[in-house]
Amino acid sequence: MESGESVMDRMVEFLQAFLALGPTVILPVAIFLIGIGFGQKPGKAFRSGLIIGVAFVGIFLVVDLLVSNLGPAANGMVDRFGIELNVIDVGWPGAAAMSWASPIAAFIIPLALLVNVIMLVTRTTKTMNVDIWNFWHFTFTGAIVYTLSGSMIQGLIAAVIFQIACLKIADWTAPMLRDFFDLPGISIATGSTVSYAVLGIPFVKLLQKVPVVKDWNADPETIQRRLGVFGESIFMGLFLGAALGLLAGYSAGEVIQIGMAMAAVMVLMPRMVKILMEGLTPVSESAREFLKKRFGDRDIYIGLDAAVAIGHPSVISTALILVPITVALAVFLPGNNVLPFGDLATIPFIVAFIVGAARGNIVHSVIVGTVLIALTLYMATDLAVIHTEMAVNGQFNMPEGTNLVSSLDQGGNLINYVIYKFFAVFN
Repeated sequence: MESGESVMDRMVEFLQAFLALGPTVILPVAIFLIGIGFGQKPGKAFRSGLIIGVAFVGIFLVVDLLVSNLGPAANGMVDRFGIELNVIDVGWPGAAAMSWASPIAAFIIPLALLVNVIMLVTRTTKTMNVDIWNFWHFTFTGAIVYTLSGSMIQGLIAAVIFQIACLKIADWTAPMLRDFFDLPGISIATGSTVSYAVLGIPFVKLLQKVPVVKDWNADPETIQRRLGVFGESIFMGLFLGAALGLLAGYSAGEVIQIGMAMAAVMVLMPRMVKILMEGLTPVSESAREFLKKRFGDRDIYIGLDAAVAIGHPSVISTALILVPITVALAVFLPGNNVLPFGDLATIPFIVAFIVGAARGNIVHSVIVGTVLIALTLYMATDLAVIHTEMAVNGQFNMPEGTNLVSSLDQGGNLINYVIYKFFAVFN
């Protein structure tokens, strides 16, 4: 008979192999099964899944274009200004790797799917979250509480609490996705994105009541109206990308290259999302008809990766402006020890709901984003020791010469931070 540890190792290996297929395979399969479950003919369900898979291939190609240009430029700024801090931000890839290496990881996907089904049946959520890849956020919270307590039960409870919070926020923000991002029937339960909604949306509403400040407006429509052709999103990407290249100390050719890359992101991402909606609309309609027959009028949202929301010109513009601001905050905030690095390219994902709440107002989005990123740096600093312990336990390859690591994505995640602190009281 195999030992429990051997079975666990095999489960973790299977989980890692499954996740290695990536969202472009996992999501189409999930959409196909959902379509069949809601009564679609196999051919129609397969077509929907295939179109969504193709759309996500396109979306992630554009995201890779964004990250592969934005990341080095941001890190170039860090090097150029000689910033030295003793906690390295390993970014979401590092945090995800640590999460899936935890013994708790094998239980998260089946548990999270079960919790989601129970909440749908009991009408405590409207979101059917098929974004299985991003379950790593739940896994991270479970893993860090497990590292703290040594208790598998506490870790799993922490992961479920995080998941429930994400689903409830996804329900809350779904109307924003419909009205501002033009994504009807979709919600986002991605842990890094929803955590910024908790304080970000109220802060935006508060800011938009402050005299004088409430009148500061710079959304893409206003910019285009005032600047004409040079206010179009393609030019905004070009100018902001070039400005970032200049701050990074790039050569003239490299400045032009990053400007062109950001211009391409501005143009291509919304078009990829349109392809996504072509595949998702039939599934959403089938889901509504299925539920209406059995439960009366009831909305249901398909939970997708936050990548579907970052294509809005205001989101990219806000993120590009916040990159140098984040680096400056890291230098000048007293008590911060985190050197922003891996997650600088993740900023478009974590500010999407702030921009949506601000209705695309880039000025208000940058102000609120600055405040929240400052809080993120402090939370990431506070969790650096336990974050590092989790990394060591997961045999994570630490950056050379580094003693402490953290991440803006999860180490500085408000929901994760509150849950961790709650469990810390009892351990």
